[in-house]
Amino acid sequence: MSDNSVRLHRILTTSVEKVFRAFSDNDAYSSWISPYGHICTIDSREFKEKGSYKMAFKNFTTGNGHSFGGEFLEITKNKSITYTDRFDDPNLPGEILTTVEFKEVMCGMELTIHQTNIPEAIPAELCYLGWQECLDKLKRLVEPEITDM
Repeated sequence: MSDNSVRLHRILTTSVEKVFRAFSDNDAYSSWISPYGHICTIDSREFKEKGSYKMAFKNFTTGNGHSFGGEFLEITKNKSITYTDRFDDPNLPGEILTTVEFKEVMCGMELTIHQTNIPEAIPAELCYLGWQECLDKLKRLVEPEITDM
């Protein structure tokens, strides 16, 4: 285990509530949480404090992937989420800790993500790149204001 960590910051032109919902709704979450070229499947996900989850990312090109799970340690609606990740692969040992913070700002909302204890086998810059891709997908989900017809 190393002290590999990443910190990301984005301003999104939408509401805190809408972005929080993109984290809390399983269908929405699975649509944006994996990097480009990957498919996310959620086996189970109890979005509540002390709730657990099990999911996987599969590389669409190769069909290979990684399954992982964890626990939601703290959830404060529209403010923050703290959770753990543990890979099923013994070559990716340890427990990653992720904290997501939501803050209203004058032009929308500020999103901050801090992830620590990334396994040594995953270079921090690749983790950062993956998060950048996910956050682009998140932006495309939450910023459009599409009304029902």
